[in-house]
Amino acid sequence: MSEGKKGFFGRLVEGLAKTRNNIVSGIDSIFSGFSAIDDEFYEEIEETLIMGDLGIQTTMSIVEDLRQKVKEQHIKEPEECKELLINSIKAQMDLGENAYEFEHKRSVVLVIGVNGVGKTTSVGKLAGSLRIPDTK
Repeated sequence: MSEGKKGFFGRLVEGLAKTRNNIVSGIDSIFSGFSAIDDEFYEEIEETLIMGDLGIQTTMSIVEDLRQKVKEQHIKEPEECKELLINSIKAQMDLGENAYEFEHKRSVVLVIGVNGVGKTTSVGKLAGSLRIPDTK
């Protein structure tokens, strides 16, 4: 493979880094740009999260959780609720008991993609990383 081309995982890592940076910079600008917690503040957070590909349902759940905690804790300054937002996002990402453990259960993984995108290579890498080491 030539140095100019990136593999599937290289492109994936680059895309995820770009999404993360967009979300982080958007959130930072919201917290530094607002002096009060109001509907416009929450709308900006919603827009930033949706544009960061978190999805509408997840975004609405995060923002509703943030609204509730801000109200419960009587927070008035936007900067004070930044940690609440971060914790709410982390809570949404935690799958708890629904997280699937490939190492401990038999699994079927469906891999879909057009020709030439690296499906076979990715399956080989996945299988290699989940392989049970020899115990001999």
